[in-house]
Amino acid sequence: MIRTLFYIGIGSCTGGISRYLLSKYVQNMTSSGFPIGTFMVNIIGCFIIGLLYGLFDRGNLMNTNLKLFLTVGFCGGFTTFSTFMGDNFQLIKAGNFFYCSVYMAASIICGYLFLFLGYSLIKLI
Repeated sequence: MIRTLFYIGIGSCTGGISRYLLSKYVQNMTSSGFPIGTFMVNIIGCFIIGLLYGLFDRGNLMNTNLKLFLTVGFCGGFTTFSTFMGDNFQLIKAGNFFYCSVYMAASIICGYLFLFLGYSLIKLI
């Protein structure tokens, strides 16, 4: 159990640092008030987890600790719903209901579509 928690913790740390760096990089490339950095991280994370789920369905390609490292750890640290909700809260607080609505709808719809795309790509291989 301790080993499993260690793998998840290292994955979460790596995912969280990756999320922060990528989100800031993307956000700094735009002057928009729209939280595009977090949006892109969430969409990329959905795609990655779709790829992983597709790989897992192909058979015993990974051991349990590696699966937990990648999904619960890395992807969990990389795509946090709390960051998503925090961004929406800030948009509402600033009175920007349009961006909030667009951000919420686009994140959910695109997230599912990219998860499905990642899964489907692995199934084609």
